[in-house]
Amino acid sequence: MTATEYRQVHTQDFQKPKQQGWIKRSVPIIKKNRFTFITALLFSFVALVMQVQVPSLLNNSIDDIFRKHSKSVSGYVIEILVLAVLSGISGLISRRNLYATAYAIEYELRRMMFDKFSSLSHSFYDKVQIGQLISRANSDIRSVQMYLTFAPMILVQLSMALVALVYMLMINVVLALLSMLVLPLVFVIGLKMRQEMFPISWLTQARLADIASTVDESVSGVRVVKSFLAEEKQLKKLIVRAKKVQWALIKDADIRARWTPYIQNLPQVGLLIVLLYGGYLSIYGRLGIGAIVAFNSYLLMLQAPFMMLGMLIMMGQRASASASRIYEVIDQESELTESNNPLELKEPPKVIEFKNVTFSYFGSENQVLNDLNLKIVQGKSIAIVGRTGSGKSTLAKLIPRYYDPTSGQIFFDGIDLKSFKLSSVRQNVVMVYDEPFLFSTTIEENIKFAKPDANLAEVIEAAKLCKIHDFIISLPQGYDTVVGERGYSLSGGQRQRIALARAILIKPTILILDDALSSVDVSTEKAIVENLRKLKSDMTLILIAQRSATIALADEVVLLEDGLIKAVGSHQELSKTNELYKEILLSYSLSGDNKK
Repeated sequence: MTATEYRQVHTQDFQKPKQQGWIKRSVPIIKKNRFTFITALLFSFVALVMQVQVPSLLNNSIDDIFRKHSKSVSGYVIEILVLAVLSGISGLISRRNLYATAYAIEYELRRMMFDKFSSLSHSFYDKVQIGQLISRANSDIRSVQMYLTFAPMILVQLSMALVALVYMLMINVVLALLSMLVLPLVFVIGLKMRQEMFPISWLTQARLADIASTVDESVSGVRVVKSFLAEEKQLKKLIVRAKKVQWALIKDADIRARWTPYIQNLPQVGLLIVLLYGGYLSIYGRLGIGAIVAFNSYLLMLQAPFMMLGMLIMMGQRASASASRIYEVIDQESELTESNNPLELKEPPKVIEFKNVTFSYFGSENQVLNDLNLKIVQGKSIAIVGRTGSGKSTLAKLIPRYYDPTSGQIFFDGIDLKSFKLSSVRQNVVMVYDEPFLFSTTIEENIKFAKPDANLAEVIEAAKLCKIHDFIISLPQGYDTVVGERGYSLSGGQRQRIALARAILIKPTILILDDALSSVDVSTEKAIVENLRKLKSDMTLILIAQRSATIALADEVVLLEDGLIKAVGSHQELSKTNELYKEILLSYSLSGDNKK
């Protein structure tokens, strides 16, 4: 099943109105696993009912054996053993189905989150920390999963109190009611504890996410950290955030330490009442010894659920805080939307046209592109040249629709780019960056990433076009060589050429190279670009480059300055007639960007 199909079949059920509580919004996840979940709860209840029978048997056995001398001990021993075996089997079935449900819910939540991550636009990732997202997809999901599965189980445990109460009422109504006097107070204390715990639970989860972000940045940027001897600085940063988490956890423990003893120990007041009033009744012959023993057993059974009540409240508040953080991501709407009936981009566009395009990031007043008009003809190679910050990369990112213009339109053969299905646009337009990302797998798998069914011959062909094949086969494992984290075991130029091979393997109709060969020597870069031009006659090649030799290979050069197109022409023409162009090329050379 593809990600799109999964989103249509599964995820749509979870997109409930935001005003609903998080538990109601999570009901569809539980419904998908209702059989195993209901089985777990049912057998848990059966096991509890078996346990509740034991005090009743003790009551009868004491009267029958010691007072009436009407039955033998062995009969009651066998009955208790049978109840124990049945209770054990029921508990085993219950726990097995409970954990199966828990892991199924965790799986659904993780897949739902990952699917959401995949569907959000580039602008979302420009504004968030990856560590925050990782935390929400791990610890927050675990908190929600535990509550959704174990809270109902704890409530079933609490139902044992009702069953025990029925038995207690059958023995003596007055004594049963007296032993229950403290329960309303326990309920009120539970509500008070819940109110205090929610904000601190939310704060705890948020601060744990801050730690995850710090660790992620320090590990991902370990080379930068070591280069600037910043280990101590990062450690201090982590310590500061860890102390904030420590404060929140201590505060959480303080709240639980203050209220949990009341919840756990108040039910024991009922035991005191049973001993006092029950003893009085027994002395005057109005209640048997067996009944008092049974009453004490039932009260001990009541204590376990009330001890779990504090844990239930704690889990509920942590899960509520975690759920709000999860749904904060789920409720994010991509800034890129599709029409109700989007068109399929079946043929490569003959003309790409920018018409009065203006763009700024995050709604800022600082416009990166300003009323830009441009036409790119199919099969041509275009070089985009400009100073740093002139809008070169931004212009390129608008073509695969990583972003939408703030105003103005982009047309493919006269049809607004927004009218096309986003996936069909991305299948035709591929962008390769100057700092490529490689996965921690083999070189072959990295190249085959966009086309998993490609055979080795296709992979080798792509590698040869990118002048990386000879290097790969010189490695001990060749194409089976596993690259390190993000490919840092390779040089910059090697990573760039592998990333480019990955892009051209799918033979895109529009290929954008955003300084994607900046770490490759001039002669190799020239050979690669010439290979690309021969690869597909109708492929449109867009180069963002800083080398005169590379720019000269393009059919046409677009000169950008402050988000405006200042000139369009061939490299030779602009080199002779445009002073700004000559100045920019000179600055490239002097800045050392013109690598050899």
